Amino acid sequence: MKKQTQAIHLSYKRRDAYDALSMPIYNAVAYEFDNAEVMADAFCGRIDAPDYSRVENPTVTNFELRVKALTGAEHVIALNSGMAAISNTLFAIVEQGKNVITSRHLFGNTFSLLTSTLSRFGVETKLCDLTNVDAVEKLVDDNTCCLFLEVMTNPQLEVVDVRALTEMAHRHGIPVIADTTIIPFTQFSAKDLGVDVEVISSTKYISGGATSLGGLIIDYGRFPFIGNRLLNEMLFNLGSYMTPQVAYMQTLGLETLDARYRVQAANALALAKRLCTLKPIRNVNYVGLGDNPYHQLSLSQYGETAGAMVTIDLESQEACFRLLNNLKLIHRATNLFDNRTLAIHPASTIFGLFSAEERAAMDILDTTIRLSVGLEDVDDLFNDIKQALEAC
Repeated sequence: MKKQTQAIHLSYKRRDAYDALSMPIYNAVAYEFDNAEVMADAFCGRIDAPDYSRVENPTVTNFELRVKALTGAEHVIALNSGMAAISNTLFAIVEQGKNVITSRHLFGNTFSLLTSTLSRFGVETKLCDLTNVDAVEKLVDDNTCCLFLEVMTNPQLEVVDVRALTEMAHRHGIPVIADTTIIPFTQFSAKDLGVDVEVISSTKYISGGATSLGGLIIDYGRFPFIGNRLLNEMLFNLGSYMTPQVAYMQTLGLETLDARYRVQAANALALAKRLCTLKPIRNVNYVGLGDNPYHQLSLSQYGETAGAMVTIDLESQEACFRLLNNLKLIHRATNLFDNRTLAIHPASTIFGLFSAEERAAMDILDTTIRLSVGLEDVDDLFNDIKQALEAC
């Protein structure tokens, strides 16, 4: 069965009392048991039954099972944000005295979690160029507990050789965590590339138009201790489980994900090509463009589409602000992969609290505007950017 069909047609764990086609929203906090023995079995995990919605809820479980069917995962855990997925996963792996190898090209809060928060608990972060596998391997030592990467970085749009990195890491017995938010799991298999745990902001593509905040941990079971800690410690102790209302919205989003993504990715490619014709734009960065340095690697790993994020560079930060202020259709807002097209100046916003030196080390340029391309007609998007440039 194809993935777009699986996303819609998955049997419920238990038959609904009224045979509802859409999974109902179970707002219940607690669940009654027939007797004390069954209740004890449920709480101790000897039978599969929800007991308390902070750690298990039927609506959330249905969402998790759909993602599990689509990815072939051993475990899927739905949480309340992408950062919750990242932090829960890292807390399940790191220990005092251990180190994590990763890139400087990371989402800002992930970078801060690794280099600031975890460092206070005695965890070292080794920053390096993940495109150089030999250099990465030289950093591995007996205390390396994981390799963390993004399959396509935000906003640099760098692509690493995932298979080469996972093969190297596995030779040393090290798990690989990959943030795959930018390319949805309906388009490629992170498992086939050797990724051990995927972390995803389901707020993005999956939510179906920025309807809700959420995150996913997709564990492929190669390192059983990770799943055990996630399910038996982090889920219970960190309190970040997804709500049933969000799970309902994101289940609906999952059903339309493939259709929406294909339009957004096609729009991003068409818009990127047309933006190359506008002289005030000094650079257009989109991995789907044939002359992009990561184009062939992306094709081999993720397939024909390259996501819905495009960046453009102008002559200065002031020019970027003028363009943003002159937009009439495209929204000045954060987030990615909404149905609407969004524009933001990363250096002054999502990376605004980093120092100039830190931004330079992360290749966050003052001249860059990030576009999250939506479902609108490409002519309208291009014309809005064109008029905004002309108004400058």
